[in-house]
Amino acid sequence: QVQLVESGGGLVQTGGSLRLSCAASERTFSPDTMAWFRQAPGKEREFVATISRTGATTYYTDSVKGRFTISRDNAKNTVYLQMNSLKPEDTAIYYCAARPGGGTTTSRYQYTYWGQGTQVTVSS
Repeated sequence: QVQLVESGGGLVQTGGSLRLSCAASERTFSPDTMAWFRQAPGKEREFVATISRTGATTYYTDSVKGRFTISRDNAKNTVYLQMNSLKPEDTAIYYCAARPGGGTTTSRYQYTYWGQGTQVTVSS
């Protein structure tokens, strides 16, 4: 069973930056699409960003456009989320996800593999 392991979360002040990483446990695992979701307390898990296999196609939810950047290194089976200009409303548990199919999808139900999550807290 492939596992995704996130890291890089933490506590940061408003306007600060964090870089999340997500590594797959198997070197041969190479999903077509990888994504980041987040879930704040009392809220549904929501889509943040997705990236295609080659990295040529990315898509972001409106609230993070211009502040977050998703990227991937297929040689390392790792996907990243660079988060700049963080706001208190970005506070959530951030989850890495992967799916074998291509295409830009923002639905969490279309993703097969999930990480355990990493906490991001932005203080005001």
